[in-house]
Amino acid sequence: MYIADQWKDYELIDTGDGERLERWGEILLRRPDPQIIWPKKSDDPRWNQVHGHYHRSSSGGGEWEWKRKIPEKWDLGYQQLKFHIKPTNFKHTGLFPEQAANWSWMMDKIRNAGRPISVLNLFAYTGGATVAASSAGAEVVHVDAAKGMVQWAKENHQLSGIGDRPVRFITDDVFKFVQREQRRGNKYDAIIMDPPSYGRGPGGEMWKLEQSLYPFLESCMSIMSDQPLFLLINSYTTGLAPTVLSNILSMTMKQRYGGTISSGEIGLPITNSGMTLPCGILGRWES
Repeated sequence: MYIADQWKDYELIDTGDGERLERWGEILLRRPDPQIIWPKKSDDPRWNQVHGHYHRSSSGGGEWEWKRKIPEKWDLGYQQLKFHIKPTNFKHTGLFPEQAANWSWMMDKIRNAGRPISVLNLFAYTGGATVAASSAGAEVVHVDAAKGMVQWAKENHQLSGIGDRPVRFITDDVFKFVQREQRRGNKYDAIIMDPPSYGRGPGGEMWKLEQSLYPFLESCMSIMSDQPLFLLINSYTTGLAPTVLSNILSMTMKQRYGGTISSGEIGLPITNSGMTLPCGILGRWES
């Protein structure tokens, strides 16, 4: 398992009864998590001292119950990176802290490459990986279909003090963008993707990860450079084993370029129990 255990501003304090208790800087939040099927064992008083508690609705979705006043948004740091945190209506905060395990890995890869590296970040959300790659010296193209998320990513990039670095922020459908890059002949040394389990394209095309990921990965190979550095796939699709990502990377990237593949779960350490909370899977190909 790849564990994001270098945080200072974020902490997963405790888990139990389907919920996680977290510290985001000075703000305490309590949120549901479907992976937490064990009971709450600790009597940590902070469970009842949270600023906000997200309640799921039986009809889907949910809402925040605010018990203490918080800023509309606040900042969180990871090493030299900075991010705006803002709780959303979908229980998320604009940042997935477990991804720090990937940020550290990609920053090392880029810094040690000994040459200029161009990175394409697809389904790029609020730009955690974009900020990490840019801070390590890469030239980055950030693509997400949600205009609000792209703006949030721009703010994170500025906040990290690297706003002058070469990053193109693009609001577009990732599939159409990759097709246009194929026609334009543009190439990338590294590709990062965090595809959804389900989705619809601009023309109503159905995306289902189990059916769509392999052909999409094949299309992305056509825009890899002759000397690719890495390709990273993240997935939060429940029931998908890490070995599945390893297998499709073996049939695509490894078959063409050689290199090595690694895959596994990604997780966060739980302070009170010493256990680890699984937060998804990843597959990495590297030269």
